[in-house]
Amino acid sequence: MQEFYITSDGIKLHAKLNRVGEGKSPLCILIHGFTGHMEEDHIIAAQKAMNEAGVSVLRVEMFGHGKSDGEFKDHTLYKWVTNALAVVKYAKELDFVTDLYICGHSQGGLLTMLIGGMCPDDFKAIIPLSPAWMIPGDAREGSVLGQQFDPKHIPQKIVSDGWELSGDYIRVAQTIHVEDEIARYEGQVLIIHGDADETVPYSYAEKAVKLYKNATLIPIHRDDHCFTKHLNEMADALKNFSVFSA
Repeated sequence: MQEFYITSDGIKLHAKLNRVGEGKSPLCILIHGFTGHMEEDHIIAAQKAMNEAGVSVLRVEMFGHGKSDGEFKDHTLYKWVTNALAVVKYAKELDFVTDLYICGHSQGGLLTMLIGGMCPDDFKAIIPLSPAWMIPGDAREGSVLGQQFDPKHIPQKIVSDGWELSGDYIRVAQTIHVEDEIARYEGQVLIIHGDADETVPYSYAEKAVKLYKNATLIPIHRDDHCFTKHLNEMADALKNFSVFSA
């Protein structure tokens, strides 16, 4: 395992690379979710599953999360998109990489969907885990992760148990239309989602799989947002993704 930083517009992003062997291999960029980091159980399980499938994994923490630069309260989806584009550029320049994938959990799953549409030629497949792609639509309606506000008069900050966001997070989210990026991506998509998820309703995964041109949805029955009850089933779904052995 190698640990280092990737620079994105002067911001240092904490990264760890777990390679499979010394030769060439496919690589998956793996991104955590809102308030998350690269050492969470479900992120580690995803990394190990893909390594077992013969895929090297580059875990990266986005602005304001983990050991990366920036304050959590100041992060926005635009900043995350800029971060992810820098990571994609870095990954494409690695001399051992054959095929490239991107996988993200929750807000990282939303980011995966956005970057997939922005860079459709770069990825053999994209893998959203419990993707929180309702965030922009909810922001336009006046809520973010359970917190209510006037969508036309955005407050200076949004405060919840354990976190605080600048109003800029809402302003940015309101401008994003995930369906546009879904339409732009024609490669393979694997969505894995717990059907008892109380954070991101499973119905969003069902909607996404219908909108994508080439998508598979694997439900993890009776499981939650972070797959805490059946983590092995999520890992097995990843490890057995057919595109990895194609």
